Amino acid sequence: MPQTQTPEQFSIPAIERQQETARQSALASAAILDTAPEPAFDAITRLAAEYFRADTVLLGFADQSRVWIKSYWGEAVRELPRTGSIFERVLAQGGPVVVPNIADDPALAGDRMRLRRLEIASFASVPVRSSAGEILGNLTIFGIEPRRKMVLDELRMLESLAEMVANQLELRRLRHAIGSSGPRPGPNDRKTSSVWPRRPDLRRALDQRQFVLYYQPEVELTTRKIVGLEALIRWVHPDRGVVSPIDFIPAAEECGMILPIGDWGLAEACNQIQKWCVEDLRNRSLRVCVNLSARQFAREGLADHVEALLRQFGIFSRQLGLEMTESSLITDAHTAMEVLGSLRRLGVSLLMDDFGTGYSSLHHLHSFPFDVLKIDRSFVVRITDGEQPLQIVRTIIDLARALGMNVVAEGIETQEQYALLQQLGCRYGQGYLFARPMPAEDVSKLLRLPERQLPDPLPASDLPN
Repeated sequence: MPQTQTPEQFSIPAIERQQETARQSALASAAILDTAPEPAFDAITRLAAEYFRADTVLLGFADQSRVWIKSYWGEAVRELPRTGSIFERVLAQGGPVVVPNIADDPALAGDRMRLRRLEIASFASVPVRSSAGEILGNLTIFGIEPRRKMVLDELRMLESLAEMVANQLELRRLRHAIGSSGPRPGPNDRKTSSVWPRRPDLRRALDQRQFVLYYQPEVELTTRKIVGLEALIRWVHPDRGVVSPIDFIPAAEECGMILPIGDWGLAEACNQIQKWCVEDLRNRSLRVCVNLSARQFAREGLADHVEALLRQFGIFSRQLGLEMTESSLITDAHTAMEVLGSLRRLGVSLLMDDFGTGYSSLHHLHSFPFDVLKIDRSFVVRITDGEQPLQIVRTIIDLARALGMNVVAEGIETQEQYALLQQLGCRYGQGYLFARPMPAEDVSKLLRLPERQLPDPLPASDLPN
């Protein structure tokens, strides 16, 4: 069994959470994380390497779990884990960190191995700050002369180079702010453009907080008690109204915005879990499930990112569920096994979504460490059409039971479907029969019901449109 992490293990002081939230907000306003390297930064790292005759120079910016390298000189580095990194030392110090001889600092041995195949004798690192003073990243030089302290003028020179980076960030932020405040698309834009939304539309929506999460309850079928929630993204567009995910998620995947949007959704769900726990300690037993895109799932260090969010919001790992479709696992089964294993060890729930719609579901169900299987809506809606559809659902439920997994039936819309699923031994379900996706404040009202039990489902003729 995976070891569930507790809030006590993850807890950090509220003031630190506030500082980290402000830091992440400043990073977002600079639009620096999900971007390609830029020549302006390369010029600064090259200048640092030449001035200090350094072996390697790295310029990185840190999100919750990774230090993303935006420019380097010497050793090519893409990203590093944030935990135990030089960035965290700079952040804790609140200023420069200079280590004349890494051999005298055992805590950095791991970083040395991650950074370079060759031995690095020493380093100096200074913070890169936002205009408000938050430490967004660090500029680090490696290979300075061992056992020699940097003189004050040299340290000031390195800090001046970091200020050049900060100035570039401020220019980026201003350009980004101007672009985000440009003309809004009108209701007739679809007529003048064959493709909507485009990347600028999605970036503007993310920056202006137009995305929201709705939540659909998952219930225990025998008692109608709310046991969990699925987080579903919606786009509340200022002119177009509420935009369904089917109208923008494919575009986000195509243009590369799916990762920042997905990361926002994961963080927002964790934030909401914390709020519900503050409202009522009973809500600690709830599990909120978030859908992962294939790109999020393939992201290096996904478990580190999830753990960082659990720490930031101080919630149980078992309160978070991650849903992924079979298609996100097929491309690289070996990597999928490693990622799922690391998430399972963290203690979060793993759900296979849309089960039965892929080509090798039985193989994946047997091989991968999922906790929950979700029966695709397409099977549930046909369950009353005859013996064959009914037998398919029965087989899926029996298979999951044999593998020690729970089952959630999606898309329950009629009393007949509800009754048949109970007869088949399906324990959990969700669908319009019980509740539609709704804003968080409406969920809060449901959670205040006695025993969190939903009323008897409405007859099909009385269901709202």
